[in-house]
Amino acid sequence: MFSLLLFISCKKQQETNNEEINTNKNSKIEYAKGFDISYQEGYKVITLKNAWPGTEKVFKYALIEEATILDFPEQYDAIVTIPIKNIVVTSTTHIPSLEMLAVDQTLIGFPNLDYISSKKTRERINKGLIKELGKNEDINTESLIELSPDVVIGFAVDGNNKTFNTLKKTGIPVLYNGDWTETSPLGKAEWIKFFAAFYNKEALANKLFSEIKTAYLNAKKLALKAKNKPTVLSGAMYKDIWYLPQGKSWAAQFIADANGKYLWSDSKGTGSHSLNLESVLEKGEHAQFWIGPSYYTTMKQLKEAHAIYKQFDAFKNDQVYSFTHKVGDTGGLLYFELAPNRPDIILKDIIKILHPELLPNHNLYFFDQLK
Repeated sequence: MFSLLLFISCKKQQETNNEEINTNKNSKIEYAKGFDISYQEGYKVITLKNAWPGTEKVFKYALIEEATILDFPEQYDAIVTIPIKNIVVTSTTHIPSLEMLAVDQTLIGFPNLDYISSKKTRERINKGLIKELGKNEDINTESLIELSPDVVIGFAVDGNNKTFNTLKKTGIPVLYNGDWTETSPLGKAEWIKFFAAFYNKEALANKLFSEIKTAYLNAKKLALKAKNKPTVLSGAMYKDIWYLPQGKSWAAQFIADANGKYLWSDSKGTGSHSLNLESVLEKGEHAQFWIGPSYYTTMKQLKEAHAIYKQFDAFKNDQVYSFTHKVGDTGGLLYFELAPNRPDIILKDIIKILHPELLPNHNLYFFDQLK
């Protein structure tokens, strides 16, 4: 009886340990709306639900271990043998995930290398380890086929990408990544789990994302201690139209979570709002802060671009902040590359701008006050 009880106890303990190991190795998607991952014996399935805005097309990608025989392979839009040894990505937002997972050495090609701002990846570019592939709209197909990567990670604004269709015919797996369609700050950051699946690095991705999530939620909680909720203006003029973030957008969410009052928070949509100058002036003239004034880098540039900017209180009081100062060696903006992966830092930046007393020791990372 004692031996039997001991056997059962050990077996249950072993099952518990196995559950813990499996949980650690698998990724559970919490915030991202655009993809999911399911785990089967010998393979994983990534389900992509929002490759581009407005699409109803669902993509299924099978990631198989070597020697795995996949039933009904025709059900999948791409099949990739993992762990992969090399990769081509097509957006700078993909670079930080590779670096954070310590697999950036597997990157062998990228379209328009000048956009990459990461110092670490630029060192590999300078050594000739990453090949220039042209532009996203016109990728050099011959060069890409010559590289013969294990997988190409692309993105699309619609489903009509002739280059990707050509590559598929050569047998190179092409998978879409929809990180840019996410509107939740933590949803964007969670796409690190998408990349981790190709390298069997789920445990590391889970750990990294958990740290980012905790830092973000703690900062959001801290912002609630602020005694006031400052008003915020955003965007700038392009020709005769003022473009600013819509109320349900990624940028607007940061202001809300930093306990700020974005003046267009009630507008529907997750993209960009197009308004005439008069309506923006009427609503935003007395906004206390102006965050994200397009690509302007100085107050002088703003003043010279349009005389109306001087009428805004945020301009008069030197409370204009932008992400345009953090630039890579070849002109790529760090914000567009790293910010989606590190929403916790963005949130702390905006809290520092709106409520400096709450984060006295935080130095602005992505944003700077225009001089």
